[in-house]
Amino acid sequence: MTRTLDTIYKAAGFVSALLIVAICVLVSCQIMLNGLSRLLPGTLPSTIPSYADFAGFMLAGSTFLAMGYTLRSGGHIRVNLLVQRMPHCFALLAEGFALLIASAFVGTALWFSGALVMESVHYGDVSTGIVPIPLWLPQSVMTFGIALLLIALIHTLVDLITSRASVLTSPDEV
Repeated sequence: MTRTLDTIYKAAGFVSALLIVAICVLVSCQIMLNGLSRLLPGTLPSTIPSYADFAGFMLAGSTFLAMGYTLRSGGHIRVNLLVQRMPHCFALLAEGFALLIASAFVGTALWFSGALVMESVHYGDVSTGIVPIPLWLPQSVMTFGIALLLIALIHTLVDLITSRASVLTSPDEV
């Protein structure tokens, strides 16, 4: 099960990276169009319709899709100053408690994010840019990323309980 979840986390991280590259390509194309429209007025359109909306949706998707992968790879910022000075059993309890609290918060965010998607589908909400994008599309990616983060938190908690050792820390962290 761990290998399957790790593969899913890595795939989401890869898609997140692709979305960042797509943002770079989109913005670069817009910059080139701006420059070319000044050099050769009237030959090319001066803007990509709704490019800022697309870039924003891709940034949100990239952010949320990367969260589970970042958690499992130990990339989230942690302050281990206090935990390093605790006895091992208290440190494990503190980490378990933090994972439980984080799971509760992320679970709540998942609930409301899912409700937002359903509401957008129900009302047919679309973006306000030149190109109307159904809002449930980027919201679904966000919701999937939040769900993946919740799975990663629970996965980490299970690993902590079964191994009786901290899963996310390394000795070089401070």
